[in-house]
Amino acid sequence: MRAILWLINTIITIYIWLLIAQAVLSWLLAFGVINRYNRSVSVIGDFLYRVTEPALRPIRAMLPNFGGIDISPVVLILILYFVRILIDEDIAPFLLGYMP
Repeated sequence: MRAILWLINTIITIYIWLLIAQAVLSWLLAFGVINRYNRSVSVIGDFLYRVTEPALRPIRAMLPNFGGIDISPVVLILILYFVRILIDEDIAPFLLGYMP
């Protein structure tokens, strides 16, 4: 059971880093720091978009328009931190038998 909880925690951590990478890449593209027509940048951007967009789309639909500022990655990161703490502090002790 500990291995499964560790795996879930690790997947959440990796997904948070992918969200951060996607946000940074979008900023770098928007400000023209990197060339969007570079093949490797295009492949990385496409991968990050395909991985993060299914989770970000429902959050964007619920948030009001902030005038070009997209805070949906921040909201999703907060939700993922909440889920990780919920698993570590509440669910894991119950499943592993560490009742206070």
